[in-house]
Amino acid sequence: MKHHRILQVRWDDLDAFNHVNNAAYLTFIQEARSDFLWFSRKRAGLKPILEDMVVARAEVDFIAPIYNGGTEVEVEISVARLGTASFDLDYAISGDGVLYATGRTVQVAVSMDTKRSRPLSDEERTFLTQYLNELDNR
Repeated sequence: MKHHRILQVRWDDLDAFNHVNNAAYLTFIQEARSDFLWFSRKRAGLKPILEDMVVARAEVDFIAPIYNGGTEVEVEISVARLGTASFDLDYAISGDGVLYATGRTVQVAVSMDTKRSRPLSDEERTFLTQYLNELDNR
């Protein structure tokens, strides 16, 4: 299973070359991840999950430029790896049949009391497992 989020490309995402600036792709990823873990769950009447996690690594592979502000892109999320205290999310950013970019982030669950990593809870692990991509090609 994958999580899908449609996002608006804002005019201020465009740079001097008249295409979406590289930093905006990380914003797209962040907004989709927030929807995945929090907002979509709230809309469904569920408690947000993994509110206490940090991003330890983020990478983006740029495949094709996005030239138009005011258009929509779809961000697709799957879980690539589950560790003891961390997990990897894979992203595909596309629109109009074009794959614009792929990405991966590594998240670490954190104890708000100790400010150190903590093991994923059974509830978190169960949730993330639903989105586990067992055919990871990266």
